[in-house]
Amino acid sequence: MRASRLVSLLLLLQTRGRLTAQELATELEVSIRTVYRDVDALHAAGIPLYGSAGPAGGYQLLGGYRSKLTGLTSDEAESLFLMPGPAAELGLGSVVAAAQLKMVAALPEELRDRAGRISSRFHLDTPGWYDSDQTPHLAAVAGSVWNQRVIDVRYRRWKTPREVTRTLRPYGVVLKAGRWYLVAHGSTTVSTYRVSAILDLEVSTETFDRPDFDLVAYWKSYVEEFLSWRLRGTATVALSPRGMERMPDILSTEAVRAIEETGEPGERPLWTRAVIPVESPSHTVSDLLRMGADIEVIEPPELRQLFAETTSELARLYA
Repeated sequence: MRASRLVSLLLLLQTRGRLTAQELATELEVSIRTVYRDVDALHAAGIPLYGSAGPAGGYQLLGGYRSKLTGLTSDEAESLFLMPGPAAELGLGSVVAAAQLKMVAALPEELRDRAGRISSRFHLDTPGWYDSDQTPHLAAVAGSVWNQRVIDVRYRRWKTPREVTRTLRPYGVVLKAGRWYLVAHGSTTVSTYRVSAILDLEVSTETFDRPDFDLVAYWKSYVEEFLSWRLRGTATVALSPRGMERMPDILSTEAVRAIEETGEPGERPLWTRAVIPVESPSHTVSDLLRMGADIEVIEPPELRQLFAETTSELARLYA
């Protein structure tokens, strides 16, 4: 991870003084070219780093500069204990625990007390209540991202053919709503893969040079495109008073927001009529059936017909 490497480079210069690019590359197990890029990044961050050429040259920090953890604010110190769960899923639990111990030991006493309190008062549990997503290959995926290793996967997807094989160059991992996703370059383009859908994975000995890839910008664009593609239709529905109470716990955020914005009195007394965004008919039936008899689909006609057929089959099954 580059952030960790930059910190290591800075600490090496703090503890050893002047070091050449070759010495830094050897210590960090990277190329000299990578050291040059990292030094430029530290310069851009305002670190007073000086480089000189010649046999006695090298890099050193000016003016006795030292990066001190005592510069942490109280909020920053408290946040040290908020992310152990996801780190453990990535196989970094022990590493994070060791880092937390070292950082807390370096904090002033007043900040140390506040940092220690947060773990007893706040706990981050990322998976959803009904989420049984299993990610046995997550650690291997994360390792391939850190080490820039090509991976060969057998993957299960939603369309036919259901199982495919892919050779991927992994660029990053994302935790979204309790589920892990891999962002990787395949044969032609960058795509997103759900880690739990990876059936088999083999890490290659082949490495690759990671481009200047903005994971945050990619994911934001991906989510926006996914939402615009997913909610490609609308449906008019009516909800009972009990349905209006239940909907925030059952329906999607988009549907709840639409009901609040478009809701008006329905034909039945006390019922609410609204227009909501929907996915494909099959997905919509599955989602709205969780509301039971507290919701009625009014239109489009084909969706209403599909509901009638589905509920008729259920009635026959339980008659």
